[in-house]
Amino acid sequence: MQTTKFYNGNEMPVLGLGTFRVENSDECKEAVKHAIKSGYKSIDTAMIYENEDKVGEGIAEGLAATGLDRSDLFITSKLWLTDYGRNNVQEAYETSLKKLGLDYLDLYLMHWPGTDEALMIDTWKGMEDLYKEDKVKNIGVSNFTSQHLEALLAQVSIKPVINQVEFHPYLTQDELRRYLEVQGIVAESWSPLMNAQILDDEVVKEVAKEVGKTPAQVIIRWNVQNDVVVIPKSVTPSRIEENLDVFDFQLNDDHINKLNKLNEDKRIGPNPSEFSGH
Repeated sequence: MQTTKFYNGNEMPVLGLGTFRVENSDECKEAVKHAIKSGYKSIDTAMIYENEDKVGEGIAEGLAATGLDRSDLFITSKLWLTDYGRNNVQEAYETSLKKLGLDYLDLYLMHWPGTDEALMIDTWKGMEDLYKEDKVKNIGVSNFTSQHLEALLAQVSIKPVINQVEFHPYLTQDELRRYLEVQGIVAESWSPLMNAQILDDEVVKEVAKEVGKTPAQVIIRWNVQNDVVVIPKSVTPSRIEENLDVFDFQLNDDHINKLNKLNEDKRIGPNPSEFSGH
């Protein structure tokens, strides 16, 4: 599995399994287990997804089935807005760990910036505390704009290693990605397939036909070639395998440009500048 390197020297797989909108059910557990058995090393969840228990069971069963060690996997979860504030971070982190049945996370993210800048910065200081105390391997953010990051970086001592944002051919976030590159912060995309909406796009289908791959594989490969870590979600075993099968082909410059040109600055999720979690 290809990896990307953070500025702190740690590495993360470029492709993982997302679990957004996957219910806390045996289906979730089986999806995670199947992903690990299929070769996934990275699993992404969050407190607000309310599925950390089953994700944890899937991790345990996946490790047992493959003989891998916990250290072979890269597990991400996220801090929700209701737990913001420096003094709340550790308890929220430990609650997630307990649900997941793990003793550390590879990556812990602030899920949204929120609309209170002082609270955002105070919360990040709690994230820094976890990192300095060696309780978590890496800390990052999700859904932060360059303005949020500017405000944060002006007042903190540890930079996020990653920013997980909405990114797909209809929302290419060029300016933000340039900013992240300059800062040495990795970009990661959630909902890369736009809940399957992007798979019906004629340009995407045309490129897929040309390279002999599925539309989903084309979009995932497009993420990888744009240096964006990608976590497509699926609970279907065949799709989980299909989404991983993207390392045996390349999109050429023409394909990449065609897909980049689909940008409409169109979001399917909330606007990070306005979202307060309600």
